[in-house]
Amino acid sequence: MRKRKRAAGEGHSDSKRTSTELRNGTSLSKTAETESPKPFAVQIIAGTYERVLHGIAATVKAGKDSKDRGHDAAVDFSHTFLFNAHSSAIRCLSLSPLKGDKLTLASGGSDHTVNLYQLSARQSSVTVDDEPSLPSLAGRKIIQNPKNRELGSLQHHAASVNALKFPTRSKLLSAADDNTIAVARTRDWTILSTIKVPIPKAHGRPNGDTAPLGGTPAGVNDFAIHPSMKLMVSVSKGENCMRLWNLVTGKKAGVLNFEKSLLQAVGEGRWGRGEGFRVEWNSLGEEFVVAFERGAAVFGLDSKPKGIIKASPSSKFHQIHYVDHNVNEQINSNILAVSTEDGRVIFFSTSLEDSREGVSSNQSQPIPVYSPIGAIGGVIEGPRSRIKDFEFLRVPGSDGISTSSLIVTASSEGSILLWTLNLEAGLERLRRPNLSVDHSNSVNNGHEGQDGSEAVPQLGQVLGKYETGNRITCLKAFIMAATDEDDSSRLAMGDAVDVNSGFEDTSDDVSL
Repeated sequence: MRKRKRAAGEGHSDSKRTSTELRNGTSLSKTAETESPKPFAVQIIAGTYERVLHGIAATVKAGKDSKDRGHDAAVDFSHTFLFNAHSSAIRCLSLSPLKGDKLTLASGGSDHTVNLYQLSARQSSVTVDDEPSLPSLAGRKIIQNPKNRELGSLQHHAASVNALKFPTRSKLLSAADDNTIAVARTRDWTILSTIKVPIPKAHGRPNGDTAPLGGTPAGVNDFAIHPSMKLMVSVSKGENCMRLWNLVTGKKAGVLNFEKSLLQAVGEGRWGRGEGFRVEWNSLGEEFVVAFERGAAVFGLDSKPKGIIKASPSSKFHQIHYVDHNVNEQINSNILAVSTEDGRVIFFSTSLEDSREGVSSNQSQPIPVYSPIGAIGGVIEGPRSRIKDFEFLRVPGSDGISTSSLIVTASSEGSILLWTLNLEAGLERLRRPNLSVDHSNSVNNGHEGQDGSEAVPQLGQVLGKYETGNRITCLKAFIMAATDEDDSSRLAMGDAVDVNSGFEDTSDDVSL
């Protein structure tokens, strides 16, 4: 009798749960479908020498296993916008932090202007399969998004714009060859303050392609803002030093000269310029890196060098970014990615336990040299041109947890490649030094270089390739949100969706 009552109760609960799911607009079969990976889109923005700003949407259709996107995924590329942005080459790009479904894009060029655009962070409801694309002489798919529009331009610089940064949604910082770093407010695009960087003194014959006849190289190459928004580091042309700035007061906080031994360690020889061309903080604000022509130096909060990064075999550096990769819940390993002249993106771990000592300095202890944990591109992918820029992306899973990593690379020949990335394999090689490397899938095919370099494992796989037809100089990318139709269906099911937009700022303070 008790078994009959228990079976009747279980049947009643099952029917009640089924009726509840039907009332909420879902079913058991639909619930199973939601567990399978859904397609996602990546918005790619590329600036070129030909003054054209490309907006490309890459739709990745994953297979059944979300952790193995590289084997079962297919990528559809289409143009979302195409702007004739500047009257000369585009040098830098920057994206504002996302709020709602809109963000701001800033582009700087050699024509002394900063152009501003408003981009939609949502996928267009019109896809390549739904409607025919716009006609194109080049044969490319064009799906125009009407929410992408131009906002205007800023002309407060008197020379080429080299760097742009959005530290917050309310401020935009720009650096140019006129030795100034300007702070603009995004609410009305008013210039709040201008930081004047000292012009370097001429020492003998100038050695820069930007210097006029009888002049000296001048201009800010790059700057990086500390996560606390109170400190900034800048590197300039013609200077063997980096400058620290107090963003609260807008004044200089100090000057740190590069030692001769440090410059020699990073490959700056007798005829090298010795100037940094890239600088970036990690997300925790515990260290920053200064990139030179053929090497880079990692500095701590005390502004003392912690380690040296060099490519093996030696190659020119073009771009450098920190990749904050969570190994597990307790450990956060800082990984540094560098793009090179020979078409590689090399990954280094900046943890001291992952380094090897081999460079001496004037200090009591030698400077450690960080070993590479892996790379993408190189000989295994065939001959390639230089990688001018790249972006690292985290793809969220259906449960809101990042389950996979992507990297977008842009070469000067005009090709954009979308890669899957497996950083765990490189970190495992550091934990187990005796682990053998598959030479058939290594970057240099298992052959030692002229300097005795060992094989570096390949950490990525190409998902798709797109040819822009123009020479690319800079790149930005982000994961796009769901379409408006998906949000309307989620609202009908009772899920809350934040659709706030705009970049309002009630503060008139110069500080960030």
